[in-house]
Amino acid sequence: MLYEINPDALKGEITRLGVYRPSVSILADKGRVLALKVTDVRTPAANIIKQEMLAAGGDCATPGTAITCAVPRVDIILLGGRKQYDILLYKMRQMPYFGIPAVVAELERYLRKGPKGTLLADGRRLTYDRMAVMGILNVTPDSFYAGSRRQGTDAVLAQAERMLADGAAILDIGGESTRPGADPVTAEEERARVLPAVEQVKRRFPEAVVSVDTYRASLAREALAAGADIINDISAMQADPGMLQAVVDTGAPIILMHMRGVPKNMQTQCQYDNVVQEVAASLDERARLLRDRGIGPDKIILDPGIGFAKDTPQNLALIQGLNALTGSEYPVLMAASRKTVIGQALGGLPPEERLEGTLAISAASVYAGAELVRVHDVRENVRLIRMLEAIRRAGQEGES
Repeated sequence: MLYEINPDALKGEITRLGVYRPSVSILADKGRVLALKVTDVRTPAANIIKQEMLAAGGDCATPGTAITCAVPRVDIILLGGRKQYDILLYKMRQMPYFGIPAVVAELERYLRKGPKGTLLADGRRLTYDRMAVMGILNVTPDSFYAGSRRQGTDAVLAQAERMLADGAAILDIGGESTRPGADPVTAEEERARVLPAVEQVKRRFPEAVVSVDTYRASLAREALAAGADIINDISAMQADPGMLQAVVDTGAPIILMHMRGVPKNMQTQCQYDNVVQEVAASLDERARLLRDRGIGPDKIILDPGIGFAKDTPQNLALIQGLNALTGSEYPVLMAASRKTVIGQALGGLPPEERLEGTLAISAASVYAGAELVRVHDVRENVRLIRMLEAIRRAGQEGES
């Protein structure tokens, strides 16, 4: 008999063979082919890297223009297991030319990254041994999904209590609809909606982790003073330049989401050559602004911005290519709950009928290695995610 082994089960299967224990991880690593794209490599370096990766037993995809050095720079895709990458790095460290040291630094940063976490300003730490589910708590009258709207103290607290009981690790409170085509509300109106909700939730549930969904630095500061723990900025600090200083001053983590333009006009700005690569590069650039001010990766969360300046094919490509972000040193949030991409992919379903599509995206996010999902339906998503995590852990039973 011959059968294929699921990658999640490989380590347990090797252990059950009775293999010498220190060899288990080494052998399991050989069962995984890792595809890494490196952009903007000097062409001579690309040719050298290809030959060294082939010699190590892996492979490297390069464009046809590389062999003749017809262009000065190219993108490449490396294909190999951990052993091949270790050999490649050993060889490349001896090559201080053609920009190869910069490629070495990027590869080492990726391959050596440790567990991710988020450090809150009050010293508490979110760890992601299990995916964290963020519940959406909209204090708006016009969010795209009517089922998420909550107004009045009793309604807000009842929804917060339900979400926490259902397993929400974070409550995300927002006071302005950012659906495509939406008009902005005034700072005064957003403040009047958000601050009371934050204060009420933290008073009733002091241990709850609360994020405030705003791109205004002044409101972020006030919400944090009222007890909020995380800033969720759909503009990645572009709408209000003061947001960067707010993060530096308060020590609060921030979610940086990718968007072009503003909600009113963002769907006119969906022009990309490679949406996955461009979104990843843009978020990395925004994160570097924080890193340059001494903010560590445990204060930064990345969100690809599903539905923000992307059409349906681009949104699907981002969901499929989420590894471009999860491979970074930053935790990643997938926020696609009941969005238009689901309705269009399933033949025109309204928001009220997009739960199953949302669950599919949450499952895909688990497999891509995302740390968080932001959803309207906490209980259903928590159950799906925990079940999927249990299935994936089953392959590791033989390790104990």
